Amino acid sequence: MEEEKHIEEILGQAQQALKQQNAFALKEISNQTVHCSSCFQDPGTTTMSVIIYTLSKIVERQETLQIKRWPEVTKKIQSYLLLAQQAVKAGKEAQFESYMQRIRTTLTSLSLNLKPYMQNLLEKASINKAGKIYEHGISIGKTAELLGISPWDLSPYANQRDNPYHATINTKTRVQTAEEFFA
Repeated sequence: MEEEKHIEEILGQAQQALKQQNAFALKEISNQTVHCSSCFQDPGTTTMSVIIYTLSKIVERQETLQIKRWPEVTKKIQSYLLLAQQAVKAGKEAQFESYMQRIRTTLTSLSLNLKPYMQNLLEKASINKAGKIYEHGISIGKTAELLGISPWDLSPYANQRDNPYHATINTKTRVQTAEEFFA
């Protein structure tokens, strides 16, 4: 129950940050969603994380992208965020996930010129968030499943992260340990 409240708050904060076109706030909100994604391990919260991160990148690069209908698109996305928030409040997980997918579809259908860029941006956001979820202890397979990407797409990213569990010892220490073990 506490997590649902947190998701409601995140969706409300995302609406405000998008209304203010605050890329930094959107990025921070997206980072908060990683915890929800790790706890719930459902596609809706994971998609929410990716979408909010993607929105932060779009707002950040708005001048470069020159999206003609951006104010209209922003209002549409805000309404979907509000509907998703209401769905969470009502305990309707399927509707929540549906609204998250609608936002994703809205982003990829902005214009024919931007479609490849948006798809690439969403893919990179997915891999970025997947790495963060993986750092929270969720397996690569489960993380990839949540995001709808291949574990192979995620594995190079996961391997390059600074993870203390993947640390190796130097050769000298390894030999000493082996000698102690067999002595």
